[in-house]
Amino acid sequence: MGYLIVFLGGGLGATVRHGINLGIARVLGTGFPYATLLINITGSLIMGLAAAYFAFKGDTSQHWRLFFTTGILGGYTTFSTFSLDTALLYERGDVGLAALYVLLSVTISIAGLFAGFAVVRSLA
Repeated sequence: MGYLIVFLGGGLGATVRHGINLGIARVLGTGFPYATLLINITGSLIMGLAAAYFAFKGDTSQHWRLFFTTGILGGYTTFSTFSLDTALLYERGDVGLAALYVLLSVTISIAGLFAGFAVVRSLA
């Protein structure tokens, strides 16, 4: 049952990610991986909120936790895409943009996770 739950959630997360990728590309272009940056930051924030909620509330079933975190968020956020985007920027000769992308992705995503923790802790 766990595999089915993760499968369904992953499909939903990946579908949202694809929509964001298309929308951001239309609006901002493809010269910088804006969509992946946005997805990594928002995914980390949402994961922080969810993890803190699950830890402090403790009333969510394991199936719902699997569906949301491993499924939806797992399909939505992929740091493998982050790595590919960084390598493509580097290979294209945009070393400064690649470095900026790595710095922003890592620092703001981790800050987002801690922000999610802080928000839920303040509500508990």
